[in-house]
Amino acid sequence: MSFGSPQNPYGQPQDPQQGYGQPQQPGYPQAPQGVPPQYGYPQGDGVPPQGYGYPQQPGYGYPQQPGFGHPGGPGPRQASMGRRFGARAIDFAIMFVVYLVVVGGGIASFASSAQDCDPASTTYETCMNDASSGMVSTIVPIALMFGIATLLYEWLMVGLVGATLGKLAVGIRVLRADTGQKPGLLKSFVRWIIPTAAGYVSCGLGQVLVYLSPFWDNSGRLQGWHDKAAGTLVVHKN
Repeated sequence: MSFGSPQNPYGQPQDPQQGYGQPQQPGYPQAPQGVPPQYGYPQGDGVPPQGYGYPQQPGYGYPQQPGFGHPGGPGPRQASMGRRFGARAIDFAIMFVVYLVVVGGGIASFASSAQDCDPASTTYETCMNDASSGMVSTIVPIALMFGIATLLYEWLMVGLVGATLGKLAVGIRVLRADTGQKPGLLKSFVRWIIPTAAGYVSCGLGQVLVYLSPFWDNSGRLQGWHDKAAGTLVVHKN
């Protein structure tokens, strides 16, 4: 009476696909016929199954690293509000000098036109009307030129360089929150237009609130309302 071969000592039927007399694969015992291999039976040469009771996705059960721009995540750290205010003060001083140059040119042009009005050859009312028209024709171009200069300075430098002269001076820059790259012209324009438009609310109080809004950011990334709308971050340059 035979109790089976050394390869099959208990007389269990072998898998017909494996062939008679062929040794079974080393490792864990094979699942009985009719039982799905994922129910607790290892597959192959002792390799744990990818089925019941085992995680499918890599890294299962391990905490994920925070993404770019989040506290503790990869990439530069967020710029402090002190540096941001310092950069804003420098930019304001630069634009104030530009404003003085533009206004000085406008005033000189207006004074020259006012001297052309001779009360001896015309009435006082005519001179006043001419002066008012000259004032309007001087103020409007000044406002337009200053607005364009502010737009080009903030928009182009942040979009293409990632920082204004003030930000470069204090060592901070503006990046995209999702990729860490330069904002580009579209995001930079959104970031500029929001505080600019808010400046027309309550005599400039709206613009001040926009620049103070990073204090109320609960995400820990010090994003202002204009940063959230544009999807940008202000970070240290190094």
